[in-house]
Amino acid sequence: MSRTPLLAALVVAALTAPARGSDPRPEPTYVRTEDVVYGRRDGLALTFDVFAPKKANGAAVVLFVSAGYRSGPDLLARFHPHTTTAFLEHGYTVFAVLHASAPKYTVPEIVEDAHRAVRFVRHSAARFGIDPERIGAAGASAGGHLCLMVGCAGRPGDPKAADPVERHASRANAVACFFPPTDFLALDAAGKGADRAALPAQFATAFDFREPHPETGLLVPVSPARRREIGRALSPLTHVAKGAAPTFIVHGDADDVIPIDQSRRLVARFKECGVACELAERPKQKHFGPWALKDLPALADWFDKTLAAKK
Repeated sequence: MSRTPLLAALVVAALTAPARGSDPRPEPTYVRTEDVVYGRRDGLALTFDVFAPKKANGAAVVLFVSAGYRSGPDLLARFHPHTTTAFLEHGYTVFAVLHASAPKYTVPEIVEDAHRAVRFVRHSAARFGIDPERIGAAGASAGGHLCLMVGCAGRPGDPKAADPVERHASRANAVACFFPPTDFLALDAAGKGADRAALPAQFATAFDFREPHPETGLLVPVSPARRREIGRALSPLTHVAKGAAPTFIVHGDADDVIPIDQSRRLVARFKECGVACELAERPKQKHFGPWALKDLPALADWFDKTLAAKK
C-alpha cells in the first residue's frame, strides 16, 4: 500500500484544477454565507459556509471539506468553486462543513462533528429554505467516510435534549462520494486490525486513539484490542442495514491509498440489505486527481434521483 506524504496525494493531486479565473464556465449565481457556527469543540467554533443558488430546488448537500481528516478554510478555498458548482447548477443549497482537524483531533471526534453538522442543517431548514428530509451528503476520501457514517450510522434525535439541535436526526437522506474508506480493519494488509502503522500514512495521526488512564486520568494510547474495537465502530461496513441512505460511489480501480475493494464490499453489503446503491469504477485511476472533477455532475445526478421533491 502506498505511503504517500500526508497531503501530497489528497490535496495537491486531489483538487488540482484550473485557477478560478481560467474556468471557462460562468460562475453560478448564488449567495454565500460564511462561518455559520454549527457547534463547538473545546471552546472553538465549528463552522460551515452556505452556498445558496438563486434557483434553489429545496434540497441540500452537506459537503464535508476533509482530506486526511484535515479541514479548514484553506482547503475550502480549494474545494470552491470546483466541487460546489455542479451541485449549485442543479439547484442544491450547499453546506460546506469544516470539522475539527487532525492531528489534534481523532476520527471518533471528527465523526461526532459530522453528525452535529447534519443535525444543525436539519434544525435550520426553515432558515436556509431547505426540506429537512432532502439532505444529501457528499465528500471524497476522508470526507466520503464521513458521508457514509451519517448515511449508514445516522442517529435519531433526542426529543428531550436541552439543545434543540440535538432533537434532530443526524441521518443523511442520500450519499454520493469518492473513494471512501469503508472498513478500517481490512486496511491492514496483514489482517491484524486497525493498527496505526498499517493504515495509509495520511490517515495515521487521526487514528492515534488515546483514552484516560483509569488511575491517573492522563490520556494514554489504547490497547491493540481497543484500537480494533474503535476501528470497527468507525467502519461504515459495520453499520450497513436496511434503511441506510441510497449511496453512489466513484472509485478508481488503481487506487493505491484506499483499495477499490473497500467500495466493492460495501456496495455488495448494500445490495444484500436492499439499499439503493451504485458503484462507478474508473479504470486505471488512482486516489484523487483531476479525473474526479469530471464525475461531480454524476454525484449531482444521483441526488436528483434520490432527493426528488415529494409529490
